[in-house]
Amino acid sequence: MTVKPRIGTKPRIPAEISASILAATTAFIGGGVLHLPVWGIFISWAATHLAGGPRLSIMKRLWVAMPAGSTFALIVILLDKQFGTILGDGYWATCGVLAVIIFVVNSALMYTGRTKLFSLVPGMFMGFASMFATTFGGFGPDPQNVFVCWIATIAMNFLGPIYSWIRVRVSPERDEVAHLRDLSIKADESAS
Repeated sequence: MTVKPRIGTKPRIPAEISASILAATTAFIGGGVLHLPVWGIFISWAATHLAGGPRLSIMKRLWVAMPAGSTFALIVILLDKQFGTILGDGYWATCGVLAVIIFVVNSALMYTGRTKLFSLVPGMFMGFASMFATTFGGFGPDPQNVFVCWIATIAMNFLGPIYSWIRVRVSPERDEVAHLRDLSIKADESAS
């Protein structure tokens, strides 16, 4: 389908095409020896739009929230490695210890979300889940090194809002531009 521009307007690349071109670039990021978790880009790309669109104020909130969530997940993984078998190595013992660790760390994450800086709690959970998926999915240049997984997770989550910003700048939909402007004004007002 060809999009015919109105007289006096610049032709735009359809959003479906620009998003697909951007999505295709992730093959070069995730392919090869680094085996980076490029799905983290898509998670934070979608999160950007769920939070109101690629406005700098929203992007900054995600860039704070997602690494914080990844850090809380890192703490869970490290504590589980250290204390996971303290009650034994049976199913109920290891799951019980992990449940306590998750309860304590998740409570800390949720309370951290009460602060203004970390108030985008869904963003923290996206970072939290991304870290677990990266670590237990065997992604990153050294999947056995939890700190390398943590860095890979943060890097991929960082790129999503940039992809979102590029897509909207290259192919803004008329309704989307107005909608994003309205949402970002509301988000800026509530953040103040």
